[in-house]
Amino acid sequence: MTQRATHHLLLAALLASSLSLAYATDKKDAAEPVVKKSDTGICHDKSSPSFGNTKKFTGFGSMDECVKSGGRPAVVQTAAAAEPIVKKSDSGICHDKNSTSYGQTKKFTEFKTVDECVKSGGTLPKK
Repeated sequence: MTQRATHHLLLAALLASSLSLAYATDKKDAAEPVVKKSDTGICHDKSSPSFGNTKKFTGFGSMDECVKSGGRPAVVQTAAAAEPIVKKSDSGICHDKNSTSYGQTKKFTEFKTVDECVKSGGTLPKK
């Protein structure tokens, strides 16, 4: 192997190791955020029942950062009021307690009113 070929091989190995190190760092940075601000502007931390269901979001390092960005904290419910008032399913349908699918809707984003749910892009169920 010539000296030039050896240098090229060493450069390629160095570049490959640098790229794999950068990729590993990117994966750590891409870890799930501490707080998710949903498209509707609600800040969900890991104690929020909707944290895992929130797929379209902006990530933040703290609740304070999320609120300062214009978000509002998710309503913390007591055990007596643990059930959401309105559920927007993953398919975007807004179910209140009168909806026949309310009980079956397990993956959802919760809202205080049907109007808020619809304004977030949800639709009313077909009757």
